[in-house]
Formats: sequence, structure tokens, C-alpha cells
Amino acid sequence: MPLETNKLTSQTIKSLSAGKFSDGEGLWLVKYENGNGKWFLRYTIYGRRREMGLGAFPTVTLKEAREAASKWRLLVRDGKDPISERDKLSASGKLNMSLLQEIALDAYESRKAELREDGKSGRWFSPIRNHILPRLGKMPVSQISQLEIKDTLSPIWHSKAVTARKALNRLNICLRHAAALGLEVDLQATEKAKILLGKQRHKPQNIASIHWKDVPQFYQSLNQGSITELAMKLLILTAVRGKPIRFINLEQINDDVWTIPFDLMKGRLDATEDFRVPLSTQALEIINQAKPFARDGFLFPSKVKGVISDNTLGKFMARLGLKERPHGFRSSFRGWVAEATSTPFEVAETCLAHSVGNKSSQSYQREDFLEQRKSIMNKWGHFLSTGKLN
Repeated sequence: MPLETNKLTSQTIKSLSAGKFSDGEGLWLVKYENGNGKWFLRYTIYGRRREMGLGAFPTVTLKEAREAASKWRLLVRDGKDPISERDKLSASGKLNMSLLQEIALDAYESRKAELREDGKSGRWFSPIRNHILPRLGKMPVSQISQLEIKDTLSPIWHSKAVTARKALNRLNICLRHAAALGLEVDLQATEKAKILLGKQRHKPQNIASIHWKDVPQFYQSLNQGSITELAMKLLILTAVRGKPIRFINLEQINDDVWTIPFDLMKGRLDATEDFRVPLSTQALEIINQAKPFARDGFLFPSKVKGVISDNTLGKFMARLGLKERPHGFRSSFRGWVAEATSTPFEVAETCLAHSVGNKSSQSYQREDFLEQRKSIMNKWGHFLSTGKLN
């Protein structure tokens, strides 16, 4: 005998008193004294009888309750427990509602060990914090598409091209992190956004530099013996970037060689080799002059704590009315090497810690030309302190 179904009607439900009433095929309504109630589906799976709530009455109508019951009964027919399956969907839904700002912070924390100084400077996170999160931070990561990304970055895509590219790359890392957590995200969203944003019009600006012939005059004018001037002189003498100078520590110096830890060098995150810098007679003299200022071994400490900031030397040059910047002395040095010496290209580029050749040749080239560079740096020191090429 077939089971009786659709026993209830919308009209009869209204007239029902408090109690439990069957609509057939396991669908039941529990009616309360106040006229409200709840729906549930009774079913048997794995030899167990279970009851699954389908919502409150009258918020969930009879028609909606029947549709829900029909959907879940299909799972029972396929040997699946509707309650377990709904719990899985609920968990997945909660995960997919994770906000980008939460994912971004978690991605940042997981990458800190790969970053210089464990990411203490916050530079890795700043592009996404400043240009992505204000607009997309409170959006579920599963709902972020190329359109949202394009609208977010279009205001700076051309005017701040480098920053915009960094923000896009960081966002891509965050989306991949979300996928690794089990969230449903569009891993192609950043690439599709890049297509929508178009080719950037930004043209890199070369950092202004003092012509190499005029550097000795500037170098010799630094005669007050302050921490800032000593740091500037050592930067010019060694032709390194500003960060290694700021964090130079007496422990890094052995006789006339300064070994810069790889995490202070600009380069790939997978860099594993330190960089040796030959110290000229003049450079060693500057180091000796700076030793009385040292704190915790750092030659150029700040007034309060830590070391001098990355803006210290640049602001110093600006106060002198110069448009050139400290990084430009690397170009000055390179110009002097090219025009005033017969230094081989590979040696000259190594002086600046530049990679030479393609990736394949770099994997075999481990020579750092230390002895040749010692001679070059001594000549450079002599030129700076005397203004004479010989």
C-alpha cells in the first residue's frame, strides 16, 4: 500500500492545535500553543532513526518544507546522512565567508620566516594593507573577483606602478594561501585583473647621482665626524646599498673584509649566500672613527634605539640642497670604474653585488673576485680622499 503524502494543507495547518502532525514521507510539523512551530524530517540511515530540523513555522512555509524534505530524502536514498552532509556544507560556508583581512594577516604571519628580519619592517605587508584592504578587507575572500581587484587598483595602476604591482602580487599570494586553507577562491583572479587593468605607462626614474669626478669634493666636505657623516662616507667608500650600512655590526668585520649577511642584501627571498666587501684603508679608518658611537656592536645607532633610519642619509643630502640621493653613489662608482679603470665587466658588476649572466651561468659562477675587488676599492678610496686618479 503506497505511503500517504501531502496530508497537510496551508489552511488545515492554521486550524491545528498544539501537537505533532505528519505530512507524509517523514516530514513532520510540531505546532506550539502560540501558533508557531517547527518542521523536521524523520529518516532512517545506517539502521538509526534520526530527526533533522528544517526550519521554523510559519517562516518556512509548507511548500518550502516539502521541497527541503524532498532534497534531503534523495541523499538518504544514495546512502548519505543528510545531517552530516549539511554540517559539512555549513562548515564550508563558514570557511568561505572568511574575510580577506583575516586571510592576509595569516598569510603574512606564515611568510615572516622567509622575509628579511622576519618581516619586522612590515614592508611586505604595507602594499596590501594600504591599497587592498581598505576596499576589499571586509569582503569574503571567496567572493573576490577580477572586477573588484581591477576597481581597487585602477586609481594607482599608472601613477604608482611599482606599488600597484607589489599589491597585486601580494594579493595573489593571499588568494593562494586561502586556497591552501581549503577555501574556494579564484586563483586566476589577479591575472585576469591584470589584463583588465592593461599595460602600465609608468617609466622607471633613474636615481639622481653626483658625477664621479665631483664625488671627492662632496666626500671631503664630510668632515664633522657625526654618525650621519661617517655612515655617508662608508656608504660612498664601499658602494653598497643603504641597508647594509645602517646595520653594519663589528661582528661582521674580519680584518679588511666586511661580510654582509644575505638577509641584508637586496635580492631573491631564496638567497642563501652572504656577500663579502673588501674594505679599503680609508673605509677601515671610518670604521675606527665610528667605534666610539657603537651600541650593541652596531656602528651607526639611532639616538633612541636601533640603528639610523633608512631616511637619515637622504634627508641629510636634502638639507644640503642636493637633488641627488645616497643610492646614486653606486652609479657614481660604476661610472668611475668604467671610465677611469680597465676593470673587467664581471668584476665591476660584482663590486655592486649585481648578478652577471643568465640563471644557468650564475649557478656555476661562484667566484666573487675578492682580490681584484680589493685593488679596485683601494683605488676608489684613494681617489675619494685625494681627488687624484693615480
